[in-house]
Amino acid sequence: MTEAIVQPAIGLIAGGGQFPLLFAEAARARGRRVVAIAHVNETSAELEEKADITYWVKLGQLGKIISHFRREGVTETVFAGTITKTRIFHDVLPDLKGLTLWNKIDTKLDNSILCAVAASLEEEGIRVLASTCYLDSLFFPQGILTRKKPSASQMEDIRFGWAIAREVGRLDIGQCVVVRDRTVLAVEAMEGTDATIRRGGELAGSGAVVVKLKKPGQDFRFDLPATGEKTIETLASVKGAVLAVEAGQSLLFDKQAMIQAADRAGLVVIGLAEDEHGGLSS
Repeated sequence: MTEAIVQPAIGLIAGGGQFPLLFAEAARARGRRVVAIAHVNETSAELEEKADITYWVKLGQLGKIISHFRREGVTETVFAGTITKTRIFHDVLPDLKGLTLWNKIDTKLDNSILCAVAASLEEEGIRVLASTCYLDSLFFPQGILTRKKPSASQMEDIRFGWAIAREVGRLDIGQCVVVRDRTVLAVEAMEGTDATIRRGGELAGSGAVVVKLKKPGQDFRFDLPATGEKTIETLASVKGAVLAVEAGQSLLFDKQAMIQAADRAGLVVIGLAEDEHGGLSS
């Protein structure tokens, strides 16, 4: 009788939202034991039911994360979920290793911070994998997802916003912009997508077009752009018109519920791909 192959444990450094829950379920379905690191005031307590074991830490406690992983024999991990970026100023309790790393980072931009943390983990023998390694089905599809299609004018706004969002991403500022009539109304920074949509939508009055892209050179190990039903609810609340997302390069949660909510609100949701010449196709 042959023995079943035992899969090694995988780490899960979890932020907020449903992504960590989905990852834990998918990894366990593949036979992986999931050792989760949950962040106080960010991660859902439901993760304790989805993972095999869960350790709670404060933001910045890198030394604790490494110690927990060593104890559990973890040599691979993923980052999944959101961290409220504004907490960086008032809700961080770094341990010595976290503080030492923080002081070495020259620019406190998303990619700089995450890459530095990943490098530190890999120095300890903990390889950081792509957060989508078990969840390819979550990638945003190409095409028009809603009954309503974008007008010619809205497509012009999408192209305009796409170029702006790409440049904002290149600077590692954010992944989302809000435009109307080829005018930039809001650019995402550390406040997040929903707050950006509310701010831009209020300025637009109605008809706002939201464009959300990955950053150039986006590291698929972390911080992929994501949208879901909540994004639609926020856009509808400011009488927005369009959500345009880069297909295959961002995550889509609650697909059916999102599409149904968009159809009820009369919104356009579209996934677009950019060719080598910068043209867009749906």
